[in-house]
Amino acid sequence: MERMKSLYGKYREIINYLIVGVLTTVVSLSVYYLCVCTFLDPQKPVQLQAANIISWIAAVTFAYFTNRKYVFQSKRKDMLAEAAAFTGSRVATLLMDMACMFLMVTVAGVNDKIAKLVVQVIVTVSNYIFSKFFVFHH
Repeated sequence: MERMKSLYGKYREIINYLIVGVLTTVVSLSVYYLCVCTFLDPQKPVQLQAANIISWIAAVTFAYFTNRKYVFQSKRKDMLAEAAAFTGSRVATLLMDMACMFLMVTVAGVNDKIAKLVVQVIVTVSNYIFSKFFVFHH
């Protein structure tokens, strides 16, 4: 048990980021699937991207607050500036997400749900790098 505590202490940030990342992915995928299974058609490029953007907004909102509190334990007083930096970094990965989804689904014909899972992994890693070095740096 002491070894587990020691490992957690050493890798707390990465472990917490992975947990929050999984939860953020659940939020993103749930909202995306809700959209494409109820009112948006993923075979229509504009509707595919609309579902992607809606899921992104939900995920970024969830991710900012959970990353701030549980991962990077930010004490920064100017939350507006911090949230703006966080959102800006997420816009960059949204554009990456949209380009990957377009290439995989619209151009290559990959199933949109499988493509979304693959793209989430790429986006999650990119988001950690941006958050650690540009948003929540101490």
